[in-house]
Amino acid sequence: VQLQASGGGLVQAGGSLRLSCAASGRTFSSYAMGWFRQAPGKEREFVAAISWSGGSTYYADSVKGRFTISRDNAKNTVYLQMNSLKPEDTAVYYCAAGWRTWKQYNYWGQGTQVTVSS
Repeated sequence: VQLQASGGGLVQAGGSLRLSCAASGRTFSSYAMGWFRQAPGKEREFVAAISWSGGSTYYADSVKGRFTISRDNAKNTVYLQMNSLKPEDTAVYYCAAGWRTWKQYNYWGQGTQVTVSS
């Protein structure tokens, strides 16, 4: 599985962005998908995940209520809608694919930069 993340950019605090992650391969619907982020000087952290069926979603406390993860298995794409963005959301965002579980990931995308100005 190859993953290509896109949609990052520069936005003012309070604004919105939608990240996309396009996956190659026929087995996309068998993978749980996750979003992670890494800010400068910090460790990578979990942001959100969605089960392979799309029936379950999981969020870090820091983004709950502001971010929404979704997927379109017909398009082999997972999305991260980010609203009410804060400067502390600034990071490189990565998507990842985990075979049948959101707790462990087998494949990673290249990352897309999100910068939130105050």
